[in-house]
Amino acid sequence: MSETSREIRLASRPEGQPTEENFELAEVAVPAPGDGEALVRNAYLSVDPYMRGRMRDAKSYVPPFKVGEVMDGGAVGRVVRSNNPELSEGDWVQSMNGWREHYVTDGSGLLPVADPGVAPVSASLGVLGMTGFTAWVGLTQFGKPKEGETLFVSGAAGAVGSMVGQLAKLRGLRTVGSAGSEEKVALLTSELGFDAAFNYKDGDIGGALSEHAPDGIDIYFDNVGGDHLEAALTRMNVFGRIPLCGAISGYNEEQTPPGPRSFLTVLPSRLTIRGFIVTDHYDLYPEFLAEVAPHVKEGEIRFLETVVDGIENMPGAFLGLLDGQNTGKMLVNVDDDAG
Repeated sequence: MSETSREIRLASRPEGQPTEENFELAEVAVPAPGDGEALVRNAYLSVDPYMRGRMRDAKSYVPPFKVGEVMDGGAVGRVVRSNNPELSEGDWVQSMNGWREHYVTDGSGLLPVADPGVAPVSASLGVLGMTGFTAWVGLTQFGKPKEGETLFVSGAAGAVGSMVGQLAKLRGLRTVGSAGSEEKVALLTSELGFDAAFNYKDGDIGGALSEHAPDGIDIYFDNVGGDHLEAALTRMNVFGRIPLCGAISGYNEEQTPPGPRSFLTVLPSRLTIRGFIVTDHYDLYPEFLAEVAPHVKEGEIRFLETVVDGIENMPGAFLGLLDGQNTGKMLVNVDDDAG
């Protein structure tokens, strides 16, 4: 094993769209585990939209990244050296110790990894991890789907959006999704089972919704905000539900964008709009796995991954995610021997 390890640090806080200059690749000595500790070699690192918010020095539901220090995030890795009886060499573990190749742990805060008989270990960061759980929580707990209803999900070819649509189809809903290219639109309808999809870059989101959801929208799962939320609000059915998962369209804005002009439709339509943070609902994680893992194993839920190789390419993968270059879950592989 190499005596050095690489990590990505926040070099500076971005103003507007982040650039490669906001990140620093550093080389450090591989840490040695002490008594009761284990050394883990990361294999896959998660790339997620919420990380953009952590690059700001602002109070939020999670602390901001610190300039000059390692960024962190979801990761799956393998124990390579252990002085902890609970962790054996070769064990796969999941942590929030991403953006680095190695780390030392005493075992606290680690999560199990997906059963390799169900899905590859990378799925623990996607369909069977926080991504899939986010889709499931938002849809089941706040979307409250009923068979025969219509669901619209923005960012439908992304990691969360693609899961939302498939979960909704399993519950008997009509599903409509937006995506940023004709290739992604075709993927949604031909491979993921969406009833309809459209390219939002064509410029007429409202017209597309009127065409593909002529009877209105019962659930809008919002990953994008902005013009998507504006268009959806005026097409919601009475007592519709809107789980607010993200608003990636505004993540690089330095000034808070104004609210949707159509917000007053919430009152006469008696809409329920609920923002949620998935970490508030970890008590439901076993229920999520019990429902979703069998569908994944049987191929009834497909999971898509965009994998970039090399920790040096982590910043580029993150910038690509913000620009919609991924299909499904964006991951970075930092171990050539990863299974």
